[in-house]
Amino acid sequence: MRALIFFGRTAAWVLLASIGFAQQGKPTPLKQLVEEVRNQNPQVIAADRQWQVTRFAAKQAAALPETELMVQQFSVGSPRPFAGYSNSDFAYIGVGAAQELPFPGKRALRGQLAGRESDVAQVRTEVARQDAIQRLALAYFRLAYLQQTLAFLEENGRTLTDIEQIAESHYRVGQGTQQDVLKAQLQRTKILSEITMLHREVGELQAELKGLLNRPQDSVDIIAEPLQATVMAALPTAGNSADLQVRRAQVTSAEAGTNLAKKDTQPDFTVQYMWQHTADQFRDYYMATLGVRLPNRGRVSAAIGEATAKRQQAEAELAATQRELESEIQKQNIFLRTSEEQLKIFREGLVPQSQATLRASTAAYESGKQDFEALLSAFNDVLRLQIDYLKELADHEMSIAKLERLTGEVLR
Repeated sequence: MRALIFFGRTAAWVLLASIGFAQQGKPTPLKQLVEEVRNQNPQVIAADRQWQVTRFAAKQAAALPETELMVQQFSVGSPRPFAGYSNSDFAYIGVGAAQELPFPGKRALRGQLAGRESDVAQVRTEVARQDAIQRLALAYFRLAYLQQTLAFLEENGRTLTDIEQIAESHYRVGQGTQQDVLKAQLQRTKILSEITMLHREVGELQAELKGLLNRPQDSVDIIAEPLQATVMAALPTAGNSADLQVRRAQVTSAEAGTNLAKKDTQPDFTVQYMWQHTADQFRDYYMATLGVRLPNRGRVSAAIGEATAKRQQAEAELAATQRELESEIQKQNIFLRTSEEQLKIFREGLVPQSQATLRASTAAYESGKQDFEALLSAFNDVLRLQIDYLKELADHEMSIAKLERLTGEVLR
């Protein structure tokens, strides 16, 4: 019996000591990590590079088509090169150039379309950044909850040790039963099992956070600041949402595509000039050519229809995103209001009442006025309610992080 008690206390001491060791170090504020993820996250860097690529597209789209240089050689009387060059005024060698000239305004519209597409890529970079920040915040608050829960379990492990010693003393003097001692040891084992599972999740969160921050996996673990409820002065709106900015940029890009498709109803031109030279006794030839490329009306009509449909699709997606964001923001606002009420109930009612009940139950059990089952139930109530309070606090802060992602505003 004493061997079992010794084993339980030794295992608890080893695990709880590991908790204290794991949480040594200075906590890192979330704001500091947010700045790091803004600049170091691999997905954000990749999205930014993609935007940098598209920035060169506008200048290319607005440029003139490539100039074509030509060299011609015309033989007379034989397929041999330069046949008839010295005795026929038809044989010649010519040098010329040709340039395609789009109808005035087309180049500007092509550059404008490419610029709008670059704007979309730029806003998508912000979307990638906001996504990374949200993932960081959710993992950070979950880590804070786990680290505080582990510390709380350590504290309750010491309380359980006191309860177990009381049960042992009652058992030694014949006022308690061996079953009471075994139940206390079973409760300790449950706490140890929960600690082990929480350590596993802490390790997974550390790996996720280091990946988001682009840190090596063998770098120092992150210590989160203690959870505190954030008070918001006003309810945010979706006006600055990165998702809405993407949709608006897509609408603007689609409008530029529609304007370009309509402009394609105008013809393009080709200008060509050629100088032709024969032997010195013959006169040179000079030839200028103006070509007109007439658009295919059926193709152009189909292109206009396609561009118009894309613009209408972009407008519909913008409206749908607006409504979806409003719905999600309202859900988070409702959750926050109820969560704040629940946190108040925990702080002012459930937690202090459970602690008072545990103190009264401990005193009653020590004096023999209450059985061990009631004492253990009071201990479990304190344990569960404290953990539930921490979880509600973490969920509250996670909800604010989701609101920040939905609205594009900084709320803490």
